[in-house]
Amino acid sequence: MTATTHGFDVETSEVAFDEILPQKAGTALWAPAFVMALAGFTAGIVLHVVKATAVADGDAVRAVTLGNLGTASMFFGFTMVFTAIAFAIARILGAFRVGGSGVQASLGSGVKVLQMPTVGKAFIGLMAMGMMIILAGVVGHVVVATQVNSGSMSLLQAEQWDWWLEAARRFGVQVYLFSILLGLATIIYVVRFQTIRIRELAQIA
Repeated sequence: MTATTHGFDVETSEVAFDEILPQKAGTALWAPAFVMALAGFTAGIVLHVVKATAVADGDAVRAVTLGNLGTASMFFGFTMVFTAIAFAIARILGAFRVGGSGVQASLGSGVKVLQMPTVGKAFIGLMAMGMMIILAGVVGHVVVATQVNSGSMSLLQAEQWDWWLEAARRFGVQVYLFSILLGLATIIYVVRFQTIRIRELAQIA
């Protein structure tokens, strides 16, 4: 059932609530995302080291190819570390939901948990948007590297694409960081509700 208490939209029950789907995903996927971030950063460093060798040898085509692949790997790593942080926030919210409802159920005074607030929905939406924008940039760098290596794209065209892709990457990073800010705001919102609920339960007791 749904209700409103102290200005908060809540779900009510007599038993403890389980995590919702985004929270279950956060619990299951934050660690794999972190591991993939480390892999992306490592591959990016190696590719840029090899690129430095190509620059020293005067092989411009190989240097541009490796540079684009290295940038793609590094920003794949950034995407995954941001994703790990976002999933960790979802995991924290899940812990509040399960733990808070479990305590209420044990007291036998009815269970109230927050419905997903607007800021939480915006967190999920902007997270998905930021991820897609950065990954689109990653794919773009791989395409440029492939085209330059095959001779289908000139070095000048590759440089133009690098500037466009950099703009897209930077925008994606800004969106993702803003989504993380909203995720932290959601935690604050939940803590405010649970503080009020604890006082309510103390008065009942």
